[in-house]
Amino acid sequence: MFKMEKSDNCKCCLVQKGSLEYIQFSNLLKHRDILTHCFTTRNGGVSEGDCFSLNLGLNRKDLKENVIENFKRVSDALGIDYKNFVFSNQVHDNKIKIVDESDRGKGLFIESNIIGYDGLVTNKKQVALVTFYADCVPIFFFDPLNEVIALAHSGWRGTVKEIGAEVLSTMKKNFGSQAEDIEVVIGPSIGDCCFEVGEEVYREFIGVFPWSCIFCKKTGEGKWHIHLQEIIKRCLVLWGLAEDKVLLSEMCTKCNSDTFFSYRGSNGKTGVQAAIMQLL
Repeated sequence: MFKMEKSDNCKCCLVQKGSLEYIQFSNLLKHRDILTHCFTTRNGGVSEGDCFSLNLGLNRKDLKENVIENFKRVSDALGIDYKNFVFSNQVHDNKIKIVDESDRGKGLFIESNIIGYDGLVTNKKQVALVTFYADCVPIFFFDPLNEVIALAHSGWRGTVKEIGAEVLSTMKKNFGSQAEDIEVVIGPSIGDCCFEVGEEVYREFIGVFPWSCIFCKKTGEGKWHIHLQEIIKRCLVLWGLAEDKVLLSEMCTKCNSDTFFSYRGSNGKTGVQAAIMQLL
């Protein structure tokens, strides 16, 4: 399931700068003149212990100075100012926040009033959106016509609450974005190989998306494996996105613990990686 190459010709490209490693995606790299982005790995930072080494979460067992240094390393690699970062405050819901220049530094250097949001949207340059992950699904959105970007943290709860549809609605209502023009990446997350849930979660999925049963596999009494990435892709296409503009990473964070932090893979003793996007 996991495949990366050090080439811009591949779907998911592993970039190495010294010890720092991060992932970029081919459909977004086509717009590198106006957009920078990445999904970080766990490699190339200064954190120690359970958060070794590129932890980007301030709510983990890590020193703030380590997290700031890790962000500096990522920002240097991307060629952006680390003071531009704007954090989401994730609660597994479907609320979306439009941010601008006044929000720079919130969550890292400034006390944030962005509370209870799992998605961020902006059309402003030099505003770096950041959302955090340790198994949940990152969704990158980019409208090249109107130059609008968005990130959504889509765990299973956010998925059944249709956070992707909320992002699309926000982009259309506020910036005139049309679904068929938007490029999307469904980034690394826990795969169907490892995402086992109980009967109640399975029932939530088929209650909201009856067709999602084709992406669910029964593995035992009251146990199911669910393919979140595929369900999210199907939702996006049903909501009007062009299928060839939805890139599915097909990377499992739990299977690849040498590359990614995984909450399930470490029984919760873990750091987090981040999805980052900024208009240039």
